[in-house]
Amino acid sequence: MREVILLRHAHADPAAPGEEDRTRSLSARGIAEAEAVGAWLKAQRAQPDRVLCSPAERTRETLQQVLAVTGYSDLRIEPRIYEASPVTLIRVLDDHADAERVLLAGHNPGLEDLVALLADGASDAGRGLPPGAVVWLRLREPGRLEPGSAEVLHFWWP
Repeated sequence: MREVILLRHAHADPAAPGEEDRTRSLSARGIAEAEAVGAWLKAQRAQPDRVLCSPAERTRETLQQVLAVTGYSDLRIEPRIYEASPVTLIRVLDDHADAERVLLAGHNPGLEDLVALLADGASDAGRGLPPGAVVWLRLREPGRLEPGSAEVLHFWWP
């Protein structure tokens, strides 16, 4: 793996009384954000070799909108992404090190902490990751996911 594109799901509707967090859907705003993400990724020619997605409804819906614009990729639902720590996210990515460019769609605070860890070397150095945000990282040494092992190529949000 040489590049990792991290995508936080777009804005979702609040949970209804008794509704599980995992089943929350995108809001109208979130759908528009996800479409904008797809357009931005397409303009950047950021076609991933593999897409890893949290099983949460809002994350799957975000990717549905993104992939409708960018085109299909090898999409895999990865249960470990939901509520994952940076260490768990690194393990998930390590399991897909055979892909050159991986897009991982998930949630905060795990994604924000992962960016801080890989780019700055400390997971408490996060600067915020709004809904729909994309962080595109290049590994300084291919396949090496360790603190400080990546540079941020792009940080974008709709």
